[in-house]
Amino acid sequence: MREIKSLIDKLTRENFLTKEELKRLLENLNEDTRDYLIQRAYDVRKLNYGNSVFLRGLIEISNICKYDCHYCGIRASNHKVSRYRLSKDQILDCCHKGYLLGYRTFVLQGGEDSYFTDEILIEIIKELKTQYKDIAVTLSLGERGRESFQRLYEAGADRYLLRHETANKKLYEKLHPKMSYENRIESLHILKEIGYQVGSGFLIGLPGLKLKDYAEDLMLLKQLKPHMVGIGPFIPHPATPLKDEVGGTAYDTITLLAIIRLLLPDVLLPATTALGTIDPKGREKGFKAGANVIMPNLSPMNCREKYSLYEGKKFLGNESAEEKIKIEKNILDSGFEPILTRGDNIKWKRK
Repeated sequence: MREIKSLIDKLTRENFLTKEELKRLLENLNEDTRDYLIQRAYDVRKLNYGNSVFLRGLIEISNICKYDCHYCGIRASNHKVSRYRLSKDQILDCCHKGYLLGYRTFVLQGGEDSYFTDEILIEIIKELKTQYKDIAVTLSLGERGRESFQRLYEAGADRYLLRHETANKKLYEKLHPKMSYENRIESLHILKEIGYQVGSGFLIGLPGLKLKDYAEDLMLLKQLKPHMVGIGPFIPHPATPLKDEVGGTAYDTITLLAIIRLLLPDVLLPATTALGTIDPKGREKGFKAGANVIMPNLSPMNCREKYSLYEGKKFLGNESAEEKIKIEKNILDSGFEPILTRGDNIKWKRK
């Protein structure tokens, strides 16, 4: 136990452990040392961001996807999905309503839908940035290539979320048919070179992985130094090849949130919807382990259940204003402060 606390102290002090040290930490945590880890992560979070929890308005612009990832409920071969795609006007309307509610970051997320060309996205981004001078625009639309990423950045996009999903190349390519692990990692580096606030992250509980295996993911994150990290539990979806597998746990997710906070002290770290889905108090526990972002849904009500990446996705069934009130109350009741500013990473400056 003394050795594990020493590793946690080293991680807190130096923001670094070797891969072998990370494995040793992950394999040997008990309740006492895990509590110690979470307390250190909370202290570092408070030092860098205080008690702030940044709210982002999430708009799921399309559940159409050309790829067939084995864990994803909107995979191309799932013909039971009721497909939809928001128009430009619908997207702008969602952002307008969100702006009136106080949101100053909008996250446009969707499957890899070829309809959303650079030209269409540039129109949307430019209109948003012209109309609202104090907002950040985040994109989460998959791999697009250097030229596309550059054009969207020049149009005014501030952030790009592209999770690497797993640092295990063999597993990545097994779960992502016709996709390349090298291309995924290269895309993350390109985004950072261009100047985006970059988000990566990984799934917890993928078949065949043990807790110690996430040392590889942690080392990848340390090397990339993203501005944001999104992690969440794998939750099996009944219309995927992994439907009968055991999912990830809130316990492991919260443990890894704490380690990431110590590894990357200034990172923006969401407490994800998936975490809240498998544990009703999961997001609040996440805040206490270092998380400092939450993304309430601003999508049209009739689309929210259709964007079903995993089984049982937490869906409050509330209009955006009512949902915001409930989320803010939960944040306050947990001892944190909901913040609706842009909430940039404290180390990032636009090029």
